[in-house]
Amino acid sequence: MSDIELEARPPVANANSNLLGQAEAEADFLSAFKSGKLPHAWLICGPNGIGKATLAHRIARFVLTHGAPIDDGPGLFGDALPSIDPTSLATDLENPVCRRIIAGSHADFLHIQRSEDEKTGKLRKEITVNEVRAVGSFLSMTPAEGGWRVVVIDSADEMNANAANAVLKVLEEPPKRALLLLVSHNPGRLLPTIRSRCRRLVLKPLQEWTIADLLAEYDPEILPQDATELAQIADGSIGRALDLADEGGLEVYREINGILETLPQLDIPRLHKLGDKLARDNTGQLFERACELINRWLVDVIRGSATGGQQSAITSLDPWIEVWENTGRLFQQTKGLNLDRKQVILNTFLSIEGANKN
Repeated sequence: MSDIELEARPPVANANSNLLGQAEAEADFLSAFKSGKLPHAWLICGPNGIGKATLAHRIARFVLTHGAPIDDGPGLFGDALPSIDPTSLATDLENPVCRRIIAGSHADFLHIQRSEDEKTGKLRKEITVNEVRAVGSFLSMTPAEGGWRVVVIDSADEMNANAANAVLKVLEEPPKRALLLLVSHNPGRLLPTIRSRCRRLVLKPLQEWTIADLLAEYDPEILPQDATELAQIADGSIGRALDLADEGGLEVYREINGILETLPQLDIPRLHKLGDKLARDNTGQLFERACELINRWLVDVIRGSATGGQQSAITSLDPWIEVWENTGRLFQQTKGLNLDRKQVILNTFLSIEGANKN
């Protein structure tokens, strides 16, 4: 399944050659590469945890290994490429070029991401203009190894306004032999002028069987039944599935489901036990996962009612939409205002009970 032997958890994106379920996106890039008309800027987008950063680094390794232009090409959409006929973006991670990229020592590769705040020791909340300012000068330089200069920004959504404008300036006057790869979880947050100047690669949520297979590979200790269930609630994201496994999300999911199965009359003692458990978790991760899972359940109910084709189902939709909207606001307020998590969970389930009765 994998090009390399993997550890118990997936390697970081720049050293991960294991990318499943994104053959269509890979084929799109490879086709552009082989055409000799390679766009200078690509927007790699899709939900969290499906391999966007892995694909960006996979492209970077591929281009820097194969892509020495013959001439300067026609401008914005491309430099002429050598007459090779690769069939995939796979590269040998032991190749000297790949090893330098992974180590961060390749002169023609630049990786932009949130930096660490020296005062707090934590990652900053955004990518600042200081971190992006070097991109323009870096890309305008002659490639040190005679091929391309490649920049990966992960993620572009995290750029502040000044950083976004600095990237836009590069896109407006793209240097020759330059490749800019923007990873984006939510392209709608980016400037329209940035989106319009990029070729888009849209990655799709992974199939459940793909997630289950990856879980078995990345963490052999996960039971097959658990892997299957995690895949069902991961919304197409291997990253989310791994987080759920690490943070006890599967157990919380089963507890939530068990309580919901007691509708129309909720098991209140069982609900209090869940509230106590989430309140005791000092990290807040279990509560966050519970909010996501409850929100997912509500969305499924609303979608199921809306597509049921029966007038009675449509008529009963309003109470569920109201619960979904109110709980979404309440969950956000809990995170920001440090509200009583147990009381929030109790109120959420009681509102669900009320909507179900209606």
